[in-house]
Amino acid sequence: MKRLLYVSAALLLLTPAVQSQQQGGAAPGPTGQVGYIFLPSPTVPDAEATSQPVPRLPDGKVDLTGPWVGGGSNADIEREGGFKPGELPLLPWARELRDNRKEEQEPYTICLPMGVPRVNPYPWKFAMSYTSKGLSHIYVLHETGDSGAHRVIYMDGRAHPPDPIPTWFGHSIGRWEGDTLVVDTVGYNDKFWIDSRGTPHTEQMRTVERYTRENWGTLRNDFTLNDPGAFSRPVEMTFRAKLLRSNLMIGGGDLMEFICLEDNQYGQASGITPGQGTSPK
Repeated sequence: MKRLLYVSAALLLLTPAVQSQQQGGAAPGPTGQVGYIFLPSPTVPDAEATSQPVPRLPDGKVDLTGPWVGGGSNADIEREGGFKPGELPLLPWARELRDNRKEEQEPYTICLPMGVPRVNPYPWKFAMSYTSKGLSHIYVLHETGDSGAHRVIYMDGRAHPPDPIPTWFGHSIGRWEGDTLVVDTVGYNDKFWIDSRGTPHTEQMRTVERYTRENWGTLRNDFTLNDPGAFSRPVEMTFRAKLLRSNLMIGGGDLMEFICLEDNQYGQASGITPGQGTSPK
């Protein structure tokens, strides 16, 4: 939790919470009560999403940097991915495990990384790294959580290792298909939940993300998940992220620093629910 997250947004906007651009569910936007100061996210409204041309980087590629809010699962991947209740093709063991998990067991609540395709309620962005040969790496940076972790997408043409060490964000390689960034990831560990409902996966999970900037204010993520260890078939979902309006953000559009404090779990152990007590920041 963080205090005074979007002060300028609160003073200038005081608008209702951002509504979902994802299929079937609510987009995770920083909204809520003033106990923890969740304020309306200053995203670009749909009416303004096409008001400017899609920007491009000096090398001619579409600028996907952001910062963005949303674009993945958060509360319930079944609903947010566009499935009706019970339609997500989980194997019986995975469905039973999901339905018996408890909120206080979630790894993300004790500062462990959230994995893919998870997004949290705060902004994130792509950061590009270039060498004399061109784009070499893309980093995915999240404003809050993950114990300072970041995700690396290799853009230098390398292949996946034959036997990757399982990690929270896996081994990601990317390529451009026209104006779409395609990210292929293997080598996940099985420790993170892919939503706060507790949907599990195994180390067999492979994901493909296809990021397309539909217009100035909207980023579409066409997401394919293939995990024969937990799902009876591959699933395809579409998520959308909204651009944050940099003129209404503290720091002019840069992500804020946030350090996850692991011992804040004392609140759950003491029976304090979100919205009670004081924020650790």
